[in-house]
Amino acid sequence: MDLQTLVKLTVGATLLTCVLAVVGVHVYARGRAQRAALVDRLTAAGQVPYTGRRRHFRDLDRRLRRTRLGRELELRLAATGLDVTPGEFFAAMIGLVGGLWLIGQAALAPFFGPLAGLAGVWAAVQFLNWQRQKRIEKFINQLPELARILANATHAGLALRTAIGMAAEELEAPAGEELANVANQLAVGVPMEDALDEMAKRLPSRELVVLVTTLVLSNRAGGQVVSALRNLTETLEERKETRREVRTQLSQVNMTSYAVPVLGIGSLFLMNGVKDGALERMTGSPLGQGAVIIAFALYTVGFVLIRRMSRIDV
Repeated sequence: MDLQTLVKLTVGATLLTCVLAVVGVHVYARGRAQRAALVDRLTAAGQVPYTGRRRHFRDLDRRLRRTRLGRELELRLAATGLDVTPGEFFAAMIGLVGGLWLIGQAALAPFFGPLAGLAGVWAAVQFLNWQRQKRIEKFINQLPELARILANATHAGLALRTAIGMAAEELEAPAGEELANVANQLAVGVPMEDALDEMAKRLPSRELVVLVTTLVLSNRAGGQVVSALRNLTETLEERKETRREVRTQLSQVNMTSYAVPVLGIGSLFLMNGVKDGALERMTGSPLGQGAVIIAFALYTVGFVLIRRMSRIDV
């Protein structure tokens, strides 16, 4: 092969590489644009809370969403407002259960490994409930301001759909996020009653149910929505102060409910620290294992009873 032929081949390969590179960049840019458009449509429909964060455990997440447990977990996570997929949360829970299992088995006795794993599952569920309740409480505290904004907007002659969009822009999370979802659903043709009912299911509370009922009836029957919202604003302000006082009065009782199981677990470490291997010998017989299980059951019953007796519905 002479030099001239080699030069022609080199130039041709270079040109072909450049053409393929341009085509590749064009296809990549078009794919990115199509993906962004799809995300915008799904986000507008309230189906995908897109944040741009890279998701982990995608295969696990897809398989988990096909199950009933995965769908219920997805609803719970949506109510908490956490930017976590069901697959990510399930993987984190499995890691927590495995870690607690090993710690309980190594620090106390092999018998306490499964019990520590069950405690990990309970802790994960309680974490979701705590996050959900915290978001509900924050949303309830924003309801008086939300009702005030809706009343002022409707008094100015704006439609209720427009008033909801304005409130979504002015309020912070979680009320702003939830109202933005409602506004997006209304924009794609979802009935207002369905959109508001879905929001009430995500964040269940008596105050939100009253507000949703007022908005739905006013939108359906065309009543005096302004006066109803202003009266509701005053009622929500009073309930907000009452809830704050009740929560302050019950703070000591709530701390006692958590202190009871902590004292029980602490006594186990104290026993094992006083005499090394005491727990292993105690749980080596069926009688000792039964005594430990009964003790844990009693601590659980005490925790639940204290929480039940200190619960006051306002």
